[in-house]
Amino acid sequence: MNEAAPNPPVSYRRVMLKISGEALMGDLGYGLHPPTVARIAQEVKSVHDMGVEICMVIGGGNIFRGLQGSAQGMERTTADYMGMLATVMNALAMQSAMEELDIHTRVISAIRMDEVAEPYIRRRAVRHLEKKRVCIFAAGTGNPYFTTDTAATLRANEMACEAIFKGTKVDGIYDSDPVKNPGAKRYDRVTYDEVLQKNLKVMDASAIALARDNSLPIIVFSLDEPGGFRGILRGEGTYTLVNG
Repeated sequence: MNEAAPNPPVSYRRVMLKISGEALMGDLGYGLHPPTVARIAQEVKSVHDMGVEICMVIGGGNIFRGLQGSAQGMERTTADYMGMLATVMNALAMQSAMEELDIHTRVISAIRMDEVAEPYIRRRAVRHLEKKRVCIFAAGTGNPYFTTDTAATLRANEMACEAIFKGTKVDGIYDSDPVKNPGAKRYDRVTYDEVLQKNLKVMDASAIALARDNSLPIIVFSLDEPGGFRGILRGEGTYTLVNG
């Protein structure tokens, strides 16, 4: 049922921002587009300036996607580890862009690589957030067969985030691809179970189930809309709320 979603409270103190690696490509077909990375960093800064504590998880699909590598004959575990390393590269790029804006940022990796990132230690990560540093969690969960959607939901729960913001190229969840189907219906609100039953492709099933089991709302919005992230926290804009 397409209902008017209540405005999310402006009083969110800590949130998880999940974006795909493809979001960093801009108009390129592969890799990183520095102006796009800088634009997203500016969006994050605008929310950070509101006093909100921010965690981030960035996918690696702009560089390497483990599932696709596996489909082309590569051993799945190896392919997934390669995908995890791609997320570290994206995290470092975003860290650089954030620090250009004078936002203290920590890249925290589930796979140890002490020369470029901190190892994941929950209490230390929480302390970074309390000190108003942005934490970018990289390398997924550190395990193959888990997506960055699941990693984002896991870390959001561990960090006691109050919501997951899923930045996409469209302004919410639709019943079909709005690019291919101009008549696609957008949902203002949908339940976790509806997402699973209707296979709405918001996040993978493991991530949705984990969010549902911990009553963690998911807000799907367009990352391409200037000021969209900040606007939702102020009770404005267009988005889909996944809860209850």
